[in-house]
Amino acid sequence: MRKLLVVGLALTASAAAHADETAITLKDAPGRDAVTNNCAACHSLDYIQMNSPFPDRKLWEAEVTKMIKVYGAPVDEADAKTIVDYLSRNYGSGGPM
Repeated sequence: MRKLLVVGLALTASAAAHADETAITLKDAPGRDAVTNNCAACHSLDYIQMNSPFPDRKLWEAEVTKMIKVYGAPVDEADAKTIVDYLSRNYGSGGPM
């Protein structure tokens, strides 16, 4: 009986953990495809929305550079610029552009 209770609790906890997961849709603007195609290859796009109240353009540039140079993200130079432009305009704090 106890084993059945443990299994039931585990299933309930698992269902609750997945209950609030929704698909991430980034703002529709020029550059969104570059972000989706490059960034989502390695991590969830919810990081962008979670962190968006804070970064200005300089921080987004630093983040994109870190992803390429430290983590080895295969992003070409043109896409990197497009990604920074998109993130700065649509998920930036309004800092220096």
